[in-house]
Amino acid sequence: MAKFTYDENNRTHRFLRSAVIIVLSLTAFVILWWVVTLIMNNVNFPTPDKVFEALAQLIQYGDRIGGHSLWEYIGTSLQTFLQGFLLALLVAVPLGLLLGYVKPLREFTAPWIEIVRPIAPIAWAPIFIITFGSSVGSTLVVFIGIFFPLLTNIIFGVQRIDKNWLDAAKTLGASQGQIFYKIVLPATVPYTLNGIKVGLGVGWMCIVAAEMYKRTGGIGQFLVDVVNNGQMANAFAILIIIAVLGLLTTGVAEYLSKIVSRRMGMDA
Repeated sequence: MAKFTYDENNRTHRFLRSAVIIVLSLTAFVILWWVVTLIMNNVNFPTPDKVFEALAQLIQYGDRIGGHSLWEYIGTSLQTFLQGFLLALLVAVPLGLLLGYVKPLREFTAPWIEIVRPIAPIAWAPIFIITFGSSVGSTLVVFIGIFFPLLTNIIFGVQRIDKNWLDAAKTLGASQGQIFYKIVLPATVPYTLNGIKVGLGVGWMCIVAAEMYKRTGGIGQFLVDVVNNGQMANAFAILIIIAVLGLLTTGVAEYLSKIVSRRMGMDA
């Protein structure tokens, strides 16, 4: 009972400490933001109070010029983002497991991956959107952004599997299929989740950039519209919304990654 109380108190202490640090850090950030805006004295760089007031107005009234609610823009972006994420998951997971497990195939395809991987996903936006249209093109930009972090993490996870496990399974008469499903697949789950966490962050940058390049009705388009209309407080408010959405998605992925890794006895 004493140990349980200690653990609970320790977790509470860590939570309170993290909360205090976050509050202090954000407060310092807002103060610094305010000082910089006062020094710059530029109408295009609004003070925090104007931005937060604009944020409240956007949440309540949405886009008064275009006649759309904020949630419509967010919903459109989330739909495209989810489509790109699911497509990346469907392609990267089996491909990563295959390339990680079959060394000759991994060595043969490594040059392909290393040629394409360094290309910034945003660079594909004009090509995909012009070739496949706004909707499909934006989905493919998100797909590229999430695909490579996910693929490389899974390949790395397969390579990190203890060879003694594989040798022991073979000695006990396990087939290649049994080794794959009983050892390889479970062992790569934490790495897959870590790849998802990294990919989601990249994916958010990709969807906003794609929507800014071509009018697809998402939050990126809304950002361009308010900037073109000179509504800079609204523009900064939209940046805050984008940041919050990105933090929520990556935060959930990181939380799940830590839980799964801890239960499997691996580092998160």
